[in-house]
Amino acid sequence: MTKLAARIAAAQTSIFKVVFPNTTNHYKTLFGGEALKMMDEVAFIAATRFSRKTMVTVSSSKVDFTMPIPADTIIEVQGAITRVGRTSVDVQVNIYKEEMYEEGRVLAVQGLFTMVAVDENKEPVPVIDV
Repeated sequence: MTKLAARIAAAQTSIFKVVFPNTTNHYKTLFGGEALKMMDEVAFIAATRFSRKTMVTVSSSKVDFTMPIPADTIIEVQGAITRVGRTSVDVQVNIYKEEMYEEGRVLAVQGLFTMVAVDENKEPVPVIDV
């Protein structure tokens, strides 16, 4: 495994949560804004673990909500680096849902987040030192 591949693998990030009623919409499913917030947080953590620099979100693209996530389910928000640029990385973030008292899980939401490394003046800097 190359040094870059090892660094990418080490940056993979997962967070598990329960969908409580205070995070749901009027249909009693996970509110889309809450899902995006959690996805952005995981993208930030994965990008920071990869670069060990100050990272900011510059875009999210093609977020697909393929199935509702009801209250009282467990979710895993999983992020992985998919592209490394000079000053940015792309992080694929997926949300898997699983019923609390049943086996198995399914992919419910997926999206791509682009994160940029910045310095103290908020100017882009190389994402990794060469």
